[in-house]
Amino acid sequence: MRSGLGGLAVVLAVLAANGCAMGPSTRAREPVPVAVRPADSLTAPAARSFLDSLAVVRGGERRDSLSKLWTPKPISLDSASRAWLTVLDDPALVALVEKAIGNNKDLQVAVARVREYRALLGAARGDLFPQIGASGAASKNQSVFGTFPAQNFDVVRVTADLAWELDFWGRLRRQTQAASFDLQAQEEVERAAVVTLVSDVATAYLELRELDQDLAISEQTLESRRATLALARRRFAEGVISELDVRQFESEAAAPAARVAEFARQRAEKEHRLSVLLGQAPGPLPRGRPLEEAVQAVAVPDSIPGELLLQRPDVRRAERDLSAALARVGLALGNRLPRVAITGQYGRQRSDFHDLFGQSAEVYVAQLGISVPLFTGGRLLNQQRAANARADQARLRYEQSVLTALQEADDALVGLRLTRDQLVAQATQVQALRRALDLAQRRYENGVSSYLEVLDAQRGLFSAQLGLVQTERQYLGSTVRLYKAVGGSWRSPR
Repeated sequence: MRSGLGGLAVVLAVLAANGCAMGPSTRAREPVPVAVRPADSLTAPAARSFLDSLAVVRGGERRDSLSKLWTPKPISLDSASRAWLTVLDDPALVALVEKAIGNNKDLQVAVARVREYRALLGAARGDLFPQIGASGAASKNQSVFGTFPAQNFDVVRVTADLAWELDFWGRLRRQTQAASFDLQAQEEVERAAVVTLVSDVATAYLELRELDQDLAISEQTLESRRATLALARRRFAEGVISELDVRQFESEAAAPAARVAEFARQRAEKEHRLSVLLGQAPGPLPRGRPLEEAVQAVAVPDSIPGELLLQRPDVRRAERDLSAALARVGLALGNRLPRVAITGQYGRQRSDFHDLFGQSAEVYVAQLGISVPLFTGGRLLNQQRAANARADQARLRYEQSVLTALQEADDALVGLRLTRDQLVAQATQVQALRRALDLAQRRYENGVSSYLEVLDAQRGLFSAQLGLVQTERQYLGSTVRLYKAVGGSWRSPR
């Protein structure tokens, strides 16, 4: 009898090891086709012609620098062997990002969560193997049989226990597959946390550099208006102009003074926010290259292959979530099928500890059992229906994540191209207004024109300079958004 059970157990174990796994395939089907918009379709022909003419008619040193900006500098995705951060060509930013990756608390939470899911996978995998334990008991008993006198006896028992569910239908394998896909999804969450952190640090750093330049422009404008105010006061003392003119100049000098205070406050707050991203107490941070130099150094592709977007962490996570949901459909189906298990005990039993391990004390139980769910009030059926519904939800989220990736990548490419066009126009405007202010000041000093021309020229130049710095930051910000949209790498998947 013992040999018969042993042979049956071996046969069932082989079948369990090679049996089929119930449920649908866990492979996520291909999402909707991906495409990208041609870069030349982003600007209307009339605007394109005007911007092209601006790129040609500029003169002087600024013309050379703007021509570098206007000329696209695409890089080969296949030959991109350097880190993305070198695209911005700012060693200070690279150092800040490296520090953030090492110290950021949210990223450390994501890393710890991966360790949690790795342990959960190990726990799920453990159900595939025999469960072996040891138990011991000592009891004092009394039994009565009919009219016979009570019988007293003691029992001391030590056994090794075995329980092994044979995964005949692949239920436990589906459970392990689901845990494995959950782990892979969390690894993508960790990768997404890294991409988001790099993007947040780069964006905050660019905004900080913008505020640096805004503050510098405001201080320079304030000094220029103070000089003009001093000249106006001298002319008022000489009786050339009225007090009203002087008060107008005083009012105009106060405007950049207020902006200096505003930009200084915003810069301090931005430094504090960036310090928190770095995982350190708020404080001053190092600076690198000015925005204008970073803009001229940027070299990004003008188009992105659609396959690259499928490597985004959020898309890959949605794909893993779908695979896990499909595996749990098989698990729910397996719960409705019979379960086959081997259980057994082997050990020693005596009336006392004396001679517990002698030859006559051996006891054992070997059992092959099967349990079939016959009636559960619809519980198992509805659990399977719920698993199917969750799989449908996961599939839709996967397809939506691909559409979102397409939108964000297209938005970033549009931002890069059109903001570059805007930079050309605004730089030309700044150059023209700087020359107009110089002429207005000369005319005013020579008494040819009124103070209104100087004030108008100062206002226009101040506003245009701030607008140019903002557009430079937006252009670099579009580069950061493109980095995030493609999942942190320019490289095509292999």
